[in-house]
Amino acid sequence: MLDFEITEILSPNYNYRPVGTIIDLVVIHAISLPPGKFGSGRVLDFFTNRLDFSADPYFSELKEIKVSAHYFIERSGRVVRFVADEHRAWHAGVSSFSGRGNCNDYSLGIELEGDDFTPFTEIQYLNLNTLLAELKSQYPAISDRRIVGHSHIAPQRKSDPGPFFDWFRVGGGP
Repeated sequence: MLDFEITEILSPNYNYRPVGTIIDLVVIHAISLPPGKFGSGRVLDFFTNRLDFSADPYFSELKEIKVSAHYFIERSGRVVRFVADEHRAWHAGVSSFSGRGNCNDYSLGIELEGDDFTPFTEIQYLNLNTLLAELKSQYPAISDRRIVGHSHIAPQRKSDPGPFFDWFRVGGGP
């Protein structure tokens, strides 16, 4: 049982999972917009296609990108759901886990507000672990070994959740 509320802010960036898909993977990410800036609200705007691309020079790189995640955990601990679990969020991109491609098809994506240079907050770990426990109870095919980082499923492209993510705080990781 969750001991916090989940705020719903629905993203249009999703589609349907292949028929018969079993959710059996969680992918943990880190994002901040602009990079290294926390609490700006820009991640919410990005995932809902409302980002003002003129607000920061970095945003010009994002103009053609449509992404989402199932969940986003802000540094304050607030948890936002963008996409219902039963739908396919667009968080993994070109990816593979255990020889199986298209991780978006069978995974849940959890974004943490963060980057490769800053430790995550205590409340982020607390709420992440609570959320993971709930997801594992709802989706029995998700085990601790099937909770991975973006860097594990797309190692040539991605480094998140980054070197400051403490895998031992979430069961040891992959």
